Amino acid sequence: MCIAYLDPGNLEADLQVGAYTGYDLLWMLALATFMGFALQCMAVRLGVVTGKNLARVCKEQYNRATSMTLWILIELAIVGCDLQEIVGSAIAFQILFGFPLWLGCLITFIDTFTFLGIHYFGVRKLESVFVLLVAIMTVCFFINFGKSPPPSRDIAEGFVPQIRPYAVLSAVGLIGAVIMPHNIYLHSALVLSRKVDRRRPAHVKEANKYFAIDSAIALTVSFVINLAVVSVFAYHFFDHGCATAPGGPLACLSRTEEGVCDCQLIGLAGAHDALAEALGKSAKYIWAVGLLAAGQASTMTGTYAGQYVMEGFLDLQIPLWARVTFTRFVAIGPGLVVAILTENNQNLSDRFQEAINVFNSVLLSFSLLPVLHFTSSSVIMGEHVSSLPLTITIWVLAFGVLAINIYLVVLRIGAGQPWWVYVVTTVVGVIYLAFSYSLVQEDIENGAWAVVEGLPVGWPLKRRLLAWRERRKVRKEGLIGGDGISNVSPKHQRLIESVGDSDGSEPEST
Repeated sequence: MCIAYLDPGNLEADLQVGAYTGYDLLWMLALATFMGFALQCMAVRLGVVTGKNLARVCKEQYNRATSMTLWILIELAIVGCDLQEIVGSAIAFQILFGFPLWLGCLITFIDTFTFLGIHYFGVRKLESVFVLLVAIMTVCFFINFGKSPPPSRDIAEGFVPQIRPYAVLSAVGLIGAVIMPHNIYLHSALVLSRKVDRRRPAHVKEANKYFAIDSAIALTVSFVINLAVVSVFAYHFFDHGCATAPGGPLACLSRTEEGVCDCQLIGLAGAHDALAEALGKSAKYIWAVGLLAAGQASTMTGTYAGQYVMEGFLDLQIPLWARVTFTRFVAIGPGLVVAILTENNQNLSDRFQEAINVFNSVLLSFSLLPVLHFTSSSVIMGEHVSSLPLTITIWVLAFGVLAINIYLVVLRIGAGQPWWVYVVTTVVGVIYLAFSYSLVQEDIENGAWAVVEGLPVGWPLKRRLLAWRERRKVRKEGLIGGDGISNVSPKHQRLIESVGDSDGSEPEST
């Protein structure tokens, strides 16, 4: 599960956050990791309690159009992550062995089947390989961190919440990189391999507890690794002048004796050369080994996620080798195109990686909102429904993600665009928000009615709204016949009649 927090897209976001914004977004990294932990716990809780993964629950609880739309969007997120992993691994092969990017992509395409072979020796063997790869990443990135340790005071100040205008895009990309949409679906399925007696609530609670501890340990490790990467690039490549330069934010890749910076873009394609100049030639090879470990580990997690998503949404059982082959062929074409186009254009490669991270942030709502909706439902979760504090916290974070995405769109479009740009953006935005609302419509309506019920007793508006709700409810359930109200409790009947129901009018606008 933690591999998705350490993939090449994550490393791209980490180094850009550090080089473009300094330590300013360390608090955002911590917040995104905490949010990821909360979502992973919700996904685990859903899987353990229901015995079904998130994709399956979506298929059963939403209508067909909604569930199919969700499937397409999550598959797009998986393909985007696959592209990052393939290109990231290809860059590592190029640094270590001098291979052209297209050849590195082909090697990555083939070596995924090596992991598939390990899988057939048992899941525990595959998990051991993942642990080894995470250990390699930890060692590599902390060696570079230790070569010239950043000031601890600067790191500590980075946890004070602030976000400058030039840091908004990096912040959105960081959220999309840290919290992968498909990883929520993956984790809800992985826990099903563990034996839990769902007939005994105590066993379910115990399983949820230990799965939460397991997630906390894994995400703590991933957070520390990400923190090390951000800090190294913040210490060596951040400059306020480059961050606010036209066309920025940019990184200070070299500095003259007079203190003048060479402000340029930076990403996975050029990070190794920047590290070699700042920390010595060995740093770029150490970085490449860590990047290769990240790319190789994350390719298999993406494949697993794709398998569970397809099985859940489509009720389609396919062998893992067939899913690996399918996803590799889907991703290898675009991967080769990106590799060829960016072979001699590092800036294009960096923009591509950054765009995918932002894209994942936009798609995050379609993992976050369903798992929030289902784990807040007592009908689905029973006594294991999420606690009110946790639910409120995730709701606040969910609206925060939506607000940041909207702000990013407004910021990037700006003024002076052709009229059709605003029209298209508005239409897409309305569709995006409407679909997001449809996923949690029941929760929002229940929350709104809870607010109404909490109004003072004497307010006329309260009585009218509650009466209108009862009329709508009984009509929807077919409880009102031609002769008037029937099968309605006396209390509700008195409430309806107290405001007059002779003409069936709706509450007046206020």
